[in-house]
Amino acid sequence: MSQKVKVHAALFLVALIYGANYSIAKEVMPAYVQPFGLIVIRVVSAVLVFGAISAFVVKEKIQSRQDWGRLALCGLLGITLNQLSFFAGLNLTSPINASLIQTVSPVVVVLLSAYLLRERLQAYRMVGILLAGLGAMLLISGKAGNTQGHVLGDLLILFNAVCFGAFLVLVKPLMQRYNPITVVSRIFLIGAVGVLPFGWQQVLEPAYAAFPASIWAAIAFVVICMTILAYLLNVWAMKYASPALVGVYIYLQPVFAIFIAVGLGKDVFTWQKALYAAMIFGGVYLVSKPKKAVA
Repeated sequence: MSQKVKVHAALFLVALIYGANYSIAKEVMPAYVQPFGLIVIRVVSAVLVFGAISAFVVKEKIQSRQDWGRLALCGLLGITLNQLSFFAGLNLTSPINASLIQTVSPVVVVLLSAYLLRERLQAYRMVGILLAGLGAMLLISGKAGNTQGHVLGDLLILFNAVCFGAFLVLVKPLMQRYNPITVVSRIFLIGAVGVLPFGWQQVLEPAYAAFPASIWAAIAFVVICMTILAYLLNVWAMKYASPALVGVYIYLQPVFAIFIAVGLGKDVFTWQKALYAAMIFGGVYLVSKPKKAVA
């Protein structure tokens, strides 16, 4: 198998895992484990696995206090706030809504990069930002009969996308200076400190002995596939794949989420959602479109 095929296979599998997670995590929450309890299970498991790899395989140390400060901010945005808002939002909204709203993360990346790096925003990117933002807002508020909890769930997922976009901008310099495992292990450790106060009690509440095999399988998927395998595959693939290629596979995630959610009877895909999805995808495409080279 060639390197190119391996990269495509890795990115395809990551998109499939993320797409399936929206429906599989809903099987666990809230009937068996509350959202914040599931976060603690996921994050603590990641700390143990990535921490062991970092300590016994990579053996790399963080060099400066400034880098530790950036790691702390990345842990807050990329794990604590990101995970709390995602699972709390997914618990309240539908898998399709959650997967579509999350695709606005590239818009946040471009906006923050423009602010922090003083990059000039092109006109077509401004149009893309407005189009994606309008599509997300219509998706959140446009469905007839939306409950207050459903809208709150959509807003939490939008906040999650903002946190993740900010995390991607802040973590990039660290990824360039250190081994990805070194960065990830520290970020998860810092993030775990932030989520434990919210989810520890929820971890202790469930009657785990009464869980059916299907729920244990769903929890195993969230921990092993969604948290550990997907991240390792993503980190490996990004060493060889272009940003444009990674972006294409990011857009596959909501497609998989839609097929899986509808196939399992967890959600319904309407023409209104199709229209709002087209607006979001169109906006994200314009925002992510590479700048034209100057002759």
